[in-house]
Amino acid sequence: MMIEERLDNIEIKLAFQEDLIEELNKVIYLQQQKINQLQAICSSLANHLQSLAEAGNERPAGNEKPPHY
Repeated sequence: MMIEERLDNIEIKLAFQEDLIEELNKVIYLQQQKINQLQAICSSLANHLQSLAEAGNERPAGNEKPPHY
């Protein structure tokens, strides 16, 4: 009788652990998707900033004196 109770308790704990592992796997999967999205956004922003910096180098600086001085 005692062995059956212990076995039942072990089976219950195992079922809960399997459910928890499945839930954690789902969370990790969603987190990885979000990380991938954020990496793509960061890469896009870095490229955009690089483009702006390169475009800014082509224009005269704002602190330069006009030619008539």
